[in-house]
Amino acid sequence: MHIALLPLDERPVNTRLPADVAAIAGARVSLPDTGLLPSMRTPGKVGLLGQWLLDQRMDAAVVSVDMLVYGGLIPARTTSDDTLTVLERLDVLRRLRQARPGLPVSAVSLVTRASDSYHGDEEPSYWPRFGRELHAYGGLLHRLHLADLTGDEPPADEHTGRIPAEIRSDFELRRLRNHVVNLEVLRLLAEGVVDPLLVTADDTAVHSAGSVEQSWLRHWARSLDPAGTLLMYPGADEVGAVLVARALAAQHGRTIRIRVVGGDPAGLDAVAPYENLPAAEGARRQILAAGARVAENGENADVVLVLHTPDPRRTDWLGTPPVPDAVAVAATIRAVREADAPVALADIRHANGGDPELVTALQAEGLIDGLVAYGGWNTAGNTIGSVVAAAVATVIGSRENTLDRTAARRLLLHRLTEDYGYQAIVRATGPDAAAAGRRLAPILRGLDPDWTIGDVAFPWNRSFEIDFTLARREPRGQHPDETFVDEGTARD
Repeated sequence: MHIALLPLDERPVNTRLPADVAAIAGARVSLPDTGLLPSMRTPGKVGLLGQWLLDQRMDAAVVSVDMLVYGGLIPARTTSDDTLTVLERLDVLRRLRQARPGLPVSAVSLVTRASDSYHGDEEPSYWPRFGRELHAYGGLLHRLHLADLTGDEPPADEHTGRIPAEIRSDFELRRLRNHVVNLEVLRLLAEGVVDPLLVTADDTAVHSAGSVEQSWLRHWARSLDPAGTLLMYPGADEVGAVLVARALAAQHGRTIRIRVVGGDPAGLDAVAPYENLPAAEGARRQILAAGARVAENGENADVVLVLHTPDPRRTDWLGTPPVPDAVAVAATIRAVREADAPVALADIRHANGGDPELVTALQAEGLIDGLVAYGGWNTAGNTIGSVVAAAVATVIGSRENTLDRTAARRLLLHRLTEDYGYQAIVRATGPDAAAAGRRLAPILRGLDPDWTIGDVAFPWNRSFEIDFTLARREPRGQHPDETFVDEGTARD
């Protein structure tokens, strides 16, 4: 199967991770040339990207609306293109539908985030001065909207006066433009131009500017009652991989059942940092988005998705330091051991990195090699979606006899090396490729001595995300002293 992907941005999680998921099932993903893609704050070449999509010979298309109309994730937050201009760029999808009436076209469009921070590298220029105030202002507007609906006493306004009027205006006008785009993409779903449509929320909260916009979109979804599938939930960088898995599942045509289990069952109701849904509900929507369904009680499952559930202290490797919790680790290990089907493990205990205590326990118990997938990066939605995508691809590859075991092993080891090794242990060294490579090499050897790490790089020249390749070493003959050959590398 050949899938054309217009990714959210140029980072490996949005480009190589979807390709690695497809490779597990023996499929191929095509991407635009790097010269067409954005470079962090510099937008991609939107006109040429649209033409690239129209020119592809493919079995399915996965399209990031943010890339198509703004030129990428960060340009969606920072550029000043007017609403009419960006709406006109959506016509590429209508032209694609007219040219290829039976082509499956999946789309994802983001609800713009309002980061609860003063970090400005991904935001408009005023974020280092007013970022947290703007986040709180969005939450205030959401609460005011709810008070209007219920007749309750409106909350006190402690935020508006702290933000200059021109900055509030710019903040809301950007959001209004992006909300209009989301409404128009919902129209495309109702017209049958795209199906499914995922409207996901990047770095959100229960009360936030993005959460209230999702509620308005739900109103229009109910009104239009589109025949296609609409899903809304927290997520962003994992969605390309999820929709690739869904395209594989649609071609496969058979039901894939995934059971959701929490190491701590009470933790399934917890809302993780940067999310606006309980963990179990987020997992359910990720499973549906990937073209599978949740296994009911008493029903056989193809995969058990074990959640190492969120720490109630809301720990974050970029903020609140995680505290070891032997009880939580033991509970998750028990859930892995007692699973009645192959296990995909979503390590969402801490935001922005895996739980070292859990991975150490998995190694000690000899459980890592039996995992279908592992993830523990960034937000809970990022982790769960990428784990579900790899699990779906593995089930399909096994059933269709197209499973690439080397690709599956590479992705499992890459996520362990990055999410546990880099994000939770090595990241403090900063964006030093040589130092990171030296420290990650023994971690990888501890996971599997038959693999090596190379080509370490930092895509946006910051320590938040890392890129590297993994290569498997195989002896040329029976002699252990013979040199090794590289079976190939893949970035995720």
